Amino acid sequence: MLGGLLDKFKEGLTKTRDGVFNRIRDVVRGKPRLDEDTLEEIEEILIQADVGVDPTLRIIDRLRERYADADVENVESAVFELLEEEIGSILSASVPFSLDASPTVILIVGVNGAGKTTTIGKLAKRFSDEGKKVLIAACDTFRAAAIDQIEVWANRAGAHMVHHQSGADAASVAFDALEAAKARNADIVLIDTAGRLHTKVNLMEEVKKIGRVVGKAIEGAPHETLLVIDATTGQNAIEQARAFHQHLTLTGLVLAKLDGTAKGGIVIAVSDELEIPVRLVGLGEGENDLREFDPKAFTEALLS
Repeated sequence: MLGGLLDKFKEGLTKTRDGVFNRIRDVVRGKPRLDEDTLEEIEEILIQADVGVDPTLRIIDRLRERYADADVENVESAVFELLEEEIGSILSASVPFSLDASPTVILIVGVNGAGKTTTIGKLAKRFSDEGKKVLIAACDTFRAAAIDQIEVWANRAGAHMVHHQSGADAASVAFDALEAAKARNADIVLIDTAGRLHTKVNLMEEVKKIGRVVGKAIEGAPHETLLVIDATTGQNAIEQARAFHQHLTLTGLVLAKLDGTAKGGIVIAVSDELEIPVRLVGLGEGENDLREFDPKAFTEALLS
């Protein structure tokens, strides 16, 4: 399992590894010591990789504190040992889903195009394959094709779906879905939501309304609130996560499209600033390419 995941991470992190950490190797390889010019080069590379300003400055300070102007037997090994320590300490360990509630309600949010629908479909398939009874609430009532799109995934996963007409009140769809879930003894309810810009307060209020309605229908719901982030968006992902977390109190992040085209350093930046665990990563287009995030495998793939 870990070996397969490691290979997937290596494939998904190709751009970051080749364009960032292999550049750092080139900078430090063969040097007898770590001088200020070299540290500045490393700092610039990490910033460009979307690792984030604060994590980058901490890494540079640690490198300076430990190795600057000191004779080191192997500068390259020393630098990458410290990078592994620092990145590993930043990334939160993967937290398994708590599925104790019956049904367990998982609210999925994110901006347009982030990959919410695909994430919901892959989650539905995963839970169904585990023998769980899954119901999808099609609460994206604004986009005309959204209901048809989520229905395709529901059929593929063998999941039930509850929907209203396009333009219906999204919170009403969520309430009806939870009533249906209770009647059908569903184990999992996945709530799709309309993509919304994190800067639009009125749209954020609407998704908060969904949260309030499901909380009245089932005590403690939603049990998980996951934000799907497009890994290719870079630093904008931090702004999205900050805004959604402020309004909804996120329990985890799903990093979609980490398929070799993204700069994976954003995982480090988001984890460091918001201390929200990355729960899942999308490593391809296949039904089984949504994997639990493993910080150890991620770090190893990044630095290998």
